[in-house]
Amino acid sequence: MPGHWWPSLLARFEPAPITDPLWRRALAGCPLARRLDPDRQQHLRRLSALFLARKRFHALAGAVLDDYWRLLIAMQACLPALQQGAASLRGWREVLIYPGEFKVRRSHHDDRTGVVTESDEIRIGEAWERGPLVLSLADVQLDLEQPWDGYNVVVHEMAHKLDMLDGPPDGVPPLVNIPRRRWIQQFQQAYDRLAAMPQDSCDSPIDHHATESAAEYFAVVSELHYSQPVLLRQAEPMIAELLEAFYGRSPAEGCEPVGFCRAR
Repeated sequence: MPGHWWPSLLARFEPAPITDPLWRRALAGCPLARRLDPDRQQHLRRLSALFLARKRFHALAGAVLDDYWRLLIAMQACLPALQQGAASLRGWREVLIYPGEFKVRRSHHDDRTGVVTESDEIRIGEAWERGPLVLSLADVQLDLEQPWDGYNVVVHEMAHKLDMLDGPPDGVPPLVNIPRRRWIQQFQQAYDRLAAMPQDSCDSPIDHHATESAAEYFAVVSELHYSQPVLLRQAEPMIAELLEAFYGRSPAEGCEPVGFCRAR
């Protein structure tokens, strides 16, 4: 089981524990973590301590970080890793924090003409294969203030990180006790259903941005698993079932769903 990695990793590297006052303050500020049962909260606390010890945070462009905000980010980053274990945090070291949205220069190669064009894209988060996790602090704060609205940038980018544990992102993270063929089949069918809907449709809680790629679909529905699992189950029950098997029970179960036809 993935969780069996946890004791062996801690035996090699025991991180400094998170102090009780800091943990209580962060728990009060993170509704997703606050709704976990006591055992999963303690697991999250230990995993977050390991995350803080192993990852280097860099505040860029005037962003201001303190121990409280680093812990809030670590807690949300570790939520998707709770069931997968500490080994799922391997392969990268840096966390880059901008105060808000940031620009990313992209190159596009037209296979037909051979022309390469460059453009700037506005992002609130990114995850690079074996590179940093990049986040907008303003959007992290918004997710903490509106935890049940269907969005969570840290969960989204950590889903990409899990996806990239076995190579380039393809929407299929390393799976244990979940048949890979079933995962691929169910996700492809759900992806096709969403892609067939008009972009401005309000018929699904799944943001149409998910049709950009299989990797984006996995990351977007991962956000819904943690913030609006009821709506995800109504829209795509098989996807909801697979994500619960992969991540564990959502801490948002029992929360009243928020209307989903809006742009972030």
